[in-house]
Amino acid sequence: MSKALKIFFKIVKILTIITGVLFVVYFWNLDQKLMAWLYSQVNKIFDRKKADIRF
Repeated sequence: MSKALKIFFKIVKILTIITGVLFVVYFWNLDQKLMAWLYSQVNKIFDRKKADIRF
């Protein structure tokens, strides 16, 4: 029984840590901040390319 409780508490501990990390990402909107930074980096790369658009 003791081994089962140890496994149960490890699972609860891991789920608590995952929930905490996800809450921090949600609370400070870190995913959108990362995507905004990545979007600006990609725009810098593509703004350097010469465009030859003809109509």
